[in-house]
Amino acid sequence: MSVFAGVMLLLNAVYNAVVWPRFWTRIKTDPRARDEQGRPTRFMTVHAVLIGIALLIAAVSAVAGILLLVS
Repeated sequence: MSVFAGVMLLLNAVYNAVVWPRFWTRIKTDPRARDEQGRPTRFMTVHAVLIGIALLIAAVSAVAGILLLVS
């Protein structure tokens, strides 16, 4: 069961590491991301926080997956 959990955590980490940065490129070019003066809007800020949290979870998942597979 530990091997299965480790593999699933690593798959989760890889998925998040691939998907979220690509989503960020779409967010930063979206017209709602900046106001008329070029400042970031709440749309951009909220998505930046969500993507940051998702990538943090991916990093934690990768570490936990590696630890499960090694132990």
